[in-house]
Amino acid sequence: MDFYGHIIGGEEVPSLDGSTMDDIDPYTREPWATIACGGKADADRAVAAAREAFDEGPWPRMGYENRQTILHRLADLMDEHAAELAMADTRDMGKPLTQALHDVARSSWNVRFFADHARLSMGDAYPMDSGHHAYARFDPVGVAVAISPWNFPLMLGTWKVAPALAWGNTVVMKPAEDTPVSATLWARLALEAGMPPGVLNVVHGYGPDSAGAALTAHPDVDRITFTGESGTGKVISGAASSHLVPVSLELGGKGANIVFDDAEIDNAVHWAVQAIFRNAGQICLSGSRLYLQAGIYDAFVERFVTAAEALRAGDPKEPETEFPLALASEEHYRKVSGYLDTVQEDGGRILTGGLGEGWSVLPTIIVDAPPTARVCREEIFGPVCVVQRFESEDEAVAAANDTRYGLNAMVFTENLSRAHRVAARLRAGTVWVNCFFIRDLRAPFGGVGDSGVGREGGNFSREFFTEPKAVIMQIDPGY
Repeated sequence: MDFYGHIIGGEEVPSLDGSTMDDIDPYTREPWATIACGGKADADRAVAAAREAFDEGPWPRMGYENRQTILHRLADLMDEHAAELAMADTRDMGKPLTQALHDVARSSWNVRFFADHARLSMGDAYPMDSGHHAYARFDPVGVAVAISPWNFPLMLGTWKVAPALAWGNTVVMKPAEDTPVSATLWARLALEAGMPPGVLNVVHGYGPDSAGAALTAHPDVDRITFTGESGTGKVISGAASSHLVPVSLELGGKGANIVFDDAEIDNAVHWAVQAIFRNAGQICLSGSRLYLQAGIYDAFVERFVTAAEALRAGDPKEPETEFPLALASEEHYRKVSGYLDTVQEDGGRILTGGLGEGWSVLPTIIVDAPPTARVCREEIFGPVCVVQRFESEDEAVAAANDTRYGLNAMVFTENLSRAHRVAARLRAGTVWVNCFFIRDLRAPFGGVGDSGVGREGGNFSREFFTEPKAVIMQIDPGY
């Protein structure tokens, strides 16, 4: 099996103590690669390399245009190696290959966008009447730690790292232990693109009492950005608070998908399927709570079930596979499958789906579950959709907001006034109207409640990865 090491200070290295971990293909349920397994010493080494590169190296000082050139060169290499990067994520977490290729394209776009955004961003000037002039600078903060999740390994890794790099910071990235390979491949390409040593470091390993915990509590770290489970986010926030390190946390979700009876039904069914069954439902933005207005409930459910059962399920490495017969890991399979055991006892009924082969759960649709049922309240993070009926707009909004999460929601209606009205009332960081998963990288992205703290994207990433500084100059000494 191939070996993938840490990338520290411009070199690919094993762990200081020689520890390794197997990388399991969830479809075959067999190891396919060996990964360096880091601990505190490896985390310390990576932070030291990033600190040296920031304090003494050229990256923060070379200017936006030169960083832009290197980042675009990196994006070009990502496009050239798209098949390799996509297959790494497919083998690591069971994502269908066609979706993984789409993720690579979005990942290279993340790099290009933030490279251009930093280069083209405008500063702020504040005219004064007293013979003075004030303006703002946006200087890099230093060393950023980026902890990325296993469901979109490369795409969410680049979403976090690219803006930090574009604004002149150095980075230590820790990918999820279940999906490490694309991070090493990406860091190799960054060095090939001409990124100076120590600017982008990758440390593999686990979280608690390991590399992750060491990074989030390190006194030389200036920013922490994390995407993952809400409980882990709270632990990271507590660790960062001991050094007053700002954090950006994009955490769990229990997205509501509201379909009114005037919706364009073909479009609504299409996006309902994508919102819960894409990537086997392993998306924090999943539309796992589907609310249907009474007038279309029966017709919509029938079409929704038909569409779910028509998805081509199979080996995620096969290009024609739409739905993978593999969740990301055995541990996650046991978590998701465990929820199915609670449906009947809580009063619900499974219309279609259930357990599949190996570590897979088939596209599952549940009806009749009361709002208090676990499948209605907790983030399952799998291909499990709970369908509920509503009568009025007020009822739908109240039900959608009845959750401790607030990452995203969807609204399907052809009534323009209703679309704006309901979007304004929903307690969520993102609301999609008549679509799902469409992004503008300038827009704020994040959640409320247990879905996170802070926003990233465009100027929101600039605010997080820079230290805004006010400069006031006297221009007329006669005053």
